[in-house]
Amino acid sequence: MEIIECEKYKEQGNEAFKDEKWDDALKHYTKAINSVKGEPKELAIYCKNRAAAYLKLGNYEKAIEDCDKSLDVCPNDPKALFRRCQALESLQRFEEAYRDATQIFKDDPANKTIQPYLQRLHKIVEERARINSQTSTKLDTMLKIVFDPSNDKEKRETAMNNLLVLAREHAGSEVMIKSPVVQKIKNLLKIEKNQTLYVTGVRIIGELCKHSEDKTKTVMKDVGVPWFLEILDSKNQEVVTAAQYCLQCILNSLSGMENKADSKPKKELVEKNKSAIDTLLTCLTVSINERTISGLARDAIIELLTRNIHYTTLEWAEQLVEKDGVRKLLDCCSELQEFHYESAMDITPSTRTIAAVCLARVYENMYYDKAKEIFLNKVQDFIKEKLLSPDIESKVRITVVITELLRGPLDLGNILIGKEGIIEMILVMANTEDDELQQKVACECIIAAASKADKARSILAQGTDILKKLYKSKNDHIRIRALVGLCKLSSYGGNDATIKPFAEGSTLKLAEACRRFLLHPGKDTDIRKWSAEGLSYLTLDAEVKEKLIEDKAALKALVELAKSGDQSVIFGVITTLVNLCNAYEKQEVIPEMVQLAKFAKQHIPEEHELDDPDFVTKRLVVLGQENFTTALVALSKTESANSRELISRVFNALASEHELRGIMVQQGAVKVLIKLALDGTEKGKRQASQALARIGITMNPEIAFPGQRSLECIKPLLSLLHQDCTGLENFEALMALCNIAQMNETARQRIVKEQGFFKIEHYMYEDHEYISRAALQCMCNLVQSEDIVKTFFESENDRVKFIVSCCLDEDQDSAMAASGMLAVLTSYSEKCCEKIFDSKNWLEAIQCLLANKLVSMQYRGVCIVANIINASKVLTEKLMESSVLEILMALKLLPDEDSNRKKINEVIEDALKTAEKYGVIKKPEDENDD
Repeated sequence: MEIIECEKYKEQGNEAFKDEKWDDALKHYTKAINSVKGEPKELAIYCKNRAAAYLKLGNYEKAIEDCDKSLDVCPNDPKALFRRCQALESLQRFEEAYRDATQIFKDDPANKTIQPYLQRLHKIVEERARINSQTSTKLDTMLKIVFDPSNDKEKRETAMNNLLVLAREHAGSEVMIKSPVVQKIKNLLKIEKNQTLYVTGVRIIGELCKHSEDKTKTVMKDVGVPWFLEILDSKNQEVVTAAQYCLQCILNSLSGMENKADSKPKKELVEKNKSAIDTLLTCLTVSINERTISGLARDAIIELLTRNIHYTTLEWAEQLVEKDGVRKLLDCCSELQEFHYESAMDITPSTRTIAAVCLARVYENMYYDKAKEIFLNKVQDFIKEKLLSPDIESKVRITVVITELLRGPLDLGNILIGKEGIIEMILVMANTEDDELQQKVACECIIAAASKADKARSILAQGTDILKKLYKSKNDHIRIRALVGLCKLSSYGGNDATIKPFAEGSTLKLAEACRRFLLHPGKDTDIRKWSAEGLSYLTLDAEVKEKLIEDKAALKALVELAKSGDQSVIFGVITTLVNLCNAYEKQEVIPEMVQLAKFAKQHIPEEHELDDPDFVTKRLVVLGQENFTTALVALSKTESANSRELISRVFNALASEHELRGIMVQQGAVKVLIKLALDGTEKGKRQASQALARIGITMNPEIAFPGQRSLECIKPLLSLLHQDCTGLENFEALMALCNIAQMNETARQRIVKEQGFFKIEHYMYEDHEYISRAALQCMCNLVQSEDIVKTFFESENDRVKFIVSCCLDEDQDSAMAASGMLAVLTSYSEKCCEKIFDSKNWLEAIQCLLANKLVSMQYRGVCIVANIINASKVLTEKLMESSVLEILMALKLLPDEDSNRKKINEVIEDALKTAEKYGVIKKPEDENDD
């Protein structure tokens, strides 16, 4: 009975397989396998059948597993060996695939199916053996140079760089991982003083871990996780970056992710390597507030956690909360460089900001109320614990933590500052006499707390006088913070020109004070950072924007500040830029609602006349020419999704000006925009994608998107072909894709692979003339691919019929694109030639093209006719029954005034000769002879 049930499932699987329903076949074969008890021969059949389904689905690892099970029951079964051979070859495990092919051939020398595989694999394996032999020789030579300290510095550095190149190559990494190179590098780094050699050595280890689970495990076995943390603990930024890269490569290889923004882990691989991944998480979490590590290492650890806690990556958020990661991050947020103890943490100016971003990311990933409650309780427990201590230091630390939470998980920060007595405590601290640290941190918290209009009004009522008093302090660090507090309170009306919290002219005076702090010689980065933040609030005022855009020295100072690498400067600089570009989100104004609001005597926001488009354009051109693209590139390294959205907005605003697009490309905008378009908020991704589209429209794509970037930008551009996007976004994306599609076959195939064909086709039917024209032009370039023509136009559909009708479009450019497309389709495909006659308008379309006043349209028309004639005698007869022959003869009589007219006559001449050969038409002299 059991065998009968298994056989029933197997037969159902076979039927589904024949119908090419691979998923259904997989389910049925799985049921058959699960119904078997023990290991009878039937199990071998079911497993190798399921392996065939896995092969069709491209799941080669699973196919190999099933073949292994089948071969355990029936060794040397030819079908199981053959399927395993196919899967191994697909995974580029050529030597193992060759082993299986050889076994099949030994058992059955007459097997014709395996012979082409055997021949192909034999060549590959021989070539790989030859390359490996050469690589081994190279490796030995390089190792001798690198590990001999008596060799000169330059020679050793060159040899180490050559090892890095080898590690990046598949063959090189295969040879290196089998050699003792990892252990040798580990030992070398214990004593090596040359920083260039040191950094390159660490990078080699990272490259060996890249893209390979097996190599990663070998490296981890050789060096261990603690070694990576030791390397990470450095005060050299290059070393820290290299070690951080190594750890991310390890995580990627163990989870199946890649170093791409939209890459996701493979659940099965994550489960398989759960122990190793959890060990890494634990080690990183423990190290967050480790007192002995460098500030740079701490920042790198928190950034690694931030990248991998999101739900699309390793989902570390809840685990981090369980492992007390929240408390450790709050520890980092509460740390101040002013508290100089032996046990104090080493931090950088960016540490608190990076920790706040990480806390925000964790909080975002608390999907259900219970998880959020646990997170909130951990934060409140931390605050309560500090409040129990009567000393001033604890109050200072609490204030700093609340400030960072207001900058990170804002909702959480608002909950805490809303607690009874907290705002009062902060205002008392700000009003403290002769305690500059309390005054400083209280000012920072007031600035962060005034994030909403209601809180701004509350603090405006209580704290303005305190801030004015603090502005008179002799300590510049306190003065600048008090100044920024006043700037923020003065700007709570936003860009509404009618709201003036302070007296007329106060905003310009505050802006001038910020400028002095920004430019004053000898001021440290901290003061310049706060002055930029002050400007970020004041530049909501159009008069301040115009003053600042004319101040070249201040603009240069902002660029230099952005390029400093300090994560804490991001908000001030990028928000200032957003305001200068008017790149903030604007609410759509409906005239009827404005009238209604006036009737109801409601306040109506008014835009300043200095924010008119002409002024905005002028500001954009100045920013572009002052190299602000380099500033945006530097700022884009942030892990904050909101900051990346603001950066994307500024990039997109700059890209709206034609003359700035070349500058943006030169200064590295494209590489950053591709990353921003694939990872971040939905609005941020749209802004970055539109910026890419704008660059792609006016610039040669081979210059704008060199090499692989032309393929990488296709997905972002296609994301703009969506009903939620504006018509302008649709149009610009289609134009950019049109240019990319004409580059090469690889680009065209990538567009198809990303489901771009159907998206572009959808817009060919759009009512908007410009959008439908752009879609037709894009499709005209896509059909340069013969493969696309056969796949999408030769099957049973009305696509050719639609293109014929488009040749009659009133819009000349649309008709030009459609006729060009028809000329290409008919040159590639006889089937497409036949389909032309399915259209009721075929004759009208051809007549319209042939009789067109534009020579370029005539040329397209005669090419289409010539292609139809070349396709077959039957189609030629159909064509010649109409008036087409008379029109062709009339065109021939026109004088050859230029090269285009000569081309037309040549095409007509060749077409008529072919028609003659068929016997469809005869020369006039032949008729006279008769």
